[in-house]
Amino acid sequence: MRRRRPDEGLTMRVLTVVQDIDTDLRDGLGGRGAPAAARRLRRLLAAEAVVLAGLDGTVAVAGPDPDPDELAALLAQTYENGTPAHRPPWSAVPLIVAGELSGALAVREGAEAELAALGTLVSRSLDHAALRRARGRIAQAELRTLRAQISPHFLHNALSVIGARIRTDPARARTLLNDFADYLRYSFSVQGDYATVADELQAIQTYLELQRARFDDRMELSVRMAPEILPVAIPFLVIQPIVENAVRHGLEPKPGPGSISVSGFGEGPLCVIEIEDDGVGMEPEFAQAILAGSGGRPVLSPDTGRASVGLANVDQRLRTVYGPEYGLVIETAPGGGTKVVIRVPRFMRGVVAN
Repeated sequence: MRRRRPDEGLTMRVLTVVQDIDTDLRDGLGGRGAPAAARRLRRLLAAEAVVLAGLDGTVAVAGPDPDPDELAALLAQTYENGTPAHRPPWSAVPLIVAGELSGALAVREGAEAELAALGTLVSRSLDHAALRRARGRIAQAELRTLRAQISPHFLHNALSVIGARIRTDPARARTLLNDFADYLRYSFSVQGDYATVADELQAIQTYLELQRARFDDRMELSVRMAPEILPVAIPFLVIQPIVENAVRHGLEPKPGPGSISVSGFGEGPLCVIEIEDDGVGMEPEFAQAILAGSGGRPVLSPDTGRASVGLANVDQRLRTVYGPEYGLVIETAPGGGTKVVIRVPRFMRGVVAN
């Protein structure tokens, strides 16, 4: 076996501490983890005291409390010039996040040679944290946009179908009305940004039952989900917009009966969900344009732009939550139906169903 060099263990410990600091600062300098980050920095710098200060006045201290006047003068000098400051026994470096001054890292009687490098690492951790929070806000805004786009086309058709059944089949009308209420309750739920696959599946089945009634039961449905993925948390309203797109732009323009299948299974660490229809299909280039947010299908429906926005919205939210490699995959051809594939991690930190 290769003999480990003496400095390798130290390097690994430093890397581990740096990773822990990144976790501590996930909520910024004013977050609950900032004092823990200050303690880790104090140990790394072998300092008497370390201070993490934010421009908003938040301060996390590790070690003896600093003299307020000394600290105020040091921070004022650091903030004024945006450069390192030295007022014995204190030294400080500015924390720059996204090109803007965000705070300062100050040390008393510590290793000044390493202070600048650790200041850069802290700035990078704060930058990552700010990016994660921004991505979360974007995902929430996109979800609100999608909720606002619940198709008036579907709402009108569902109510028309229920109304038409009241005299001819009152029992079915009552069932459909309950399904419709359940669908609306779930679609406008405000309990959180994530749901389990089981929750999404139930909402999809309700939606498809309403659509089957509109198609006079000419629509064949197939729903198969492996039990192991039912508890997996995924972004709220991810599957339903894809199913709606399959109905509106795959089956509605197609003469005669049609079918939709929704299936899900585990693939190693991934949860895979596939939505497939045998409808009219589309040009692959058009599918690519939809995911780019520039698609539309006016020859099929004057309201198609809304459905395209829905698919682009889902694709963007998946990429925002999981990363750029986890968007939608569309397999399609004119006259050959459409298959949309979702692949997401079965477990991911921060993705928890409410």
